[in-house]
Amino acid sequence: MKTSHVVVILVTLISFGSTSAQELVTSELYATFIKKDSILFDAGFNNCDLVALEKVLAEDLEFYHDVGGFQDKAMFMKAMKENICSSPARKPIRKLTPNTLKIYPLYQNKELYGVIQEGVHEFHIQEPNKELYQTGTALFSILWLKEADNWKAKRVYSYHHQAK
Repeated sequence: MKTSHVVVILVTLISFGSTSAQELVTSELYATFIKKDSILFDAGFNNCDLVALEKVLAEDLEFYHDVGGFQDKAMFMKAMKENICSSPARKPIRKLTPNTLKIYPLYQNKELYGVIQEGVHEFHIQEPNKELYQTGTALFSILWLKEADNWKAKRVYSYHHQAK
């Protein structure tokens, strides 16, 4: 193999590695998606602020769950209201497992247009006068796309659910 071919291959591999790497936890983009995660799960799932939740969801949201199946945005919002937010006597709570969040930026023509967020989360139940207790874990991946200057969750995958 010619030296010039080796150089081209190495440059290609180095370039690919630098553009597809996960975002550093100290980056501004990572901080942005810590906030987005908080809106989805702390505000939306844990505190049932469905208005805040809906604002970060794309109109054509697709939610895929390995146990509950597929939901579009209307179905997802209905399920949140009727299942997650309907019983304060037995309230599901989601917690991000520490040190598992990863952010992968997506570029087109060197322009940031999307992010893949992935991690592990834990599910708990909060009951009155009882300590929070864990019921399970799952993996998740979210495709976020930039719409104007807003980030919208477009595809959400929640899978590999394991009971505690």
